[in-house]
Amino acid sequence: MEMLIDFPGGSRVDAHFGPFTVATDQPPSASAPTPFAVFLSSIGTCAGIYVLGFCRQRGLPTDGIRIIQRIHSNPFSGMVEKIDLEIQVPPGFPTKYHDALIKSAQLCAVKKHLETPPQFDITTKEVAAA
Repeated sequence: MEMLIDFPGGSRVDAHFGPFTVATDQPPSASAPTPFAVFLSSIGTCAGIYVLGFCRQRGLPTDGIRIIQRIHSNPFSGMVEKIDLEIQVPPGFPTKYHDALIKSAQLCAVKKHLETPPQFDITTKEVAAA
């Protein structure tokens, strides 16, 4: 997958891929989430895709299901040390599926990539203006 990252003005930095644009910005006058907030949101939404798929495969209603993501950071380094995902289900959701929902969320590709991070190769290349 290739993404084009550009700088549309101010502190904005946008990523373009396929028909999509992910806009990011920085405080104090942010018009979009920060890149790090987008990254963190990808963890919960990725887990959510797997929970949604699990429920759809079994014909289970998803009304009232939500995931609460809590970020725990080291107070000295500011680095994220732990991420909690709490899958909340409505009363009456079959108890026999609770563990299976957790296993589904654990299949998240973002989570798996954090467990085995990729290598980064950052270079520069001079190109003519478009």
